[in-house]
Amino acid sequence: MTDAPNDEGPKRCGYVALIGAPNAGKSTLVNQLVGAKVSIVSRKVQTTRAQMRGIAMEGAAQIVLVDTPGIFAPKRRLERAMVTNAWGGAGDADLVALLVDVKKWPDEETEAIIGRLGELRKKKLLILNKVDLIERSKLLDIAKTLNEAHAFEETFMVSALTGNGVDKLRSKLAAMMPLGPWLFPEDEVSDAPLRLLAAEITREKLFERLHDELPYRSTVETEQWKTLKDGSARIEQTIYVERENQRMIVLGEKGRTIKSIGEAARKDIAEAAGAKVHLFLFVKVRENWSDDPERYREMGLDFPKE
Repeated sequence: MTDAPNDEGPKRCGYVALIGAPNAGKSTLVNQLVGAKVSIVSRKVQTTRAQMRGIAMEGAAQIVLVDTPGIFAPKRRLERAMVTNAWGGAGDADLVALLVDVKKWPDEETEAIIGRLGELRKKKLLILNKVDLIERSKLLDIAKTLNEAHAFEETFMVSALTGNGVDKLRSKLAAMMPLGPWLFPEDEVSDAPLRLLAAEITREKLFERLHDELPYRSTVETEQWKTLKDGSARIEQTIYVERENQRMIVLGEKGRTIKSIGEAARKDIAEAAGAKVHLFLFVKVRENWSDDPERYREMGLDFPKE
């Protein structure tokens, strides 16, 4: 549990960029630190595309956590935009935290990230994730190897999934935030507009349901959000794919797949919005959407040139 926000003592506020290889557990850790779902989680790698910010409170400190896309060797335009976005988030933050999945170490992506950490003139923490899944002796060897490769301020061992070790990490992050006024209301958990967060939630459910069948080149846009007289929200979203056969996969036989995606998304969106939600999903083909600069702007990404 986080400490209740209070006005005693000097206020602190700053940005922490979480970087790491795809599927290291960054989104899960952000959600744990915040205590609410603000970033999508999927076992399909590279699901975080743009920077999602979660806001954690610890005593008199406000910690703005930047969940960046996983860093890897990009091949396509969208992938290049994601990786550029991740390094940009790290460069703009007050503190950088490298998250490492100890079950996958050593891995080429993490080794490449460590090779570039020296370019960032920021304080850096090392966070070892999934520590409950390997032997203690092996864990200590990993920590020693990584700290020899780069001079981290401190090393933390956590399980982002269970929350083990997260309270200690949150306290340290709070202590390292610079003195200054809070940038957001103390009850706010994310700076993302609800329309964007709702689209991300539906995209998460899409990946959960079709992680093997559907490629990365699909996106979700919230086309309409209307608050009704009874306080509930009518939301219309469109899932865009690049080919007709992908549209049929999303719809499923007799519409069963899109129905299950909608039911799962509706529950999480209602929790995020704090209101009853009427969700209507549509699936459309938009060829080569991943080469459209406008789509990148909507996702908060810069459109990379070839």
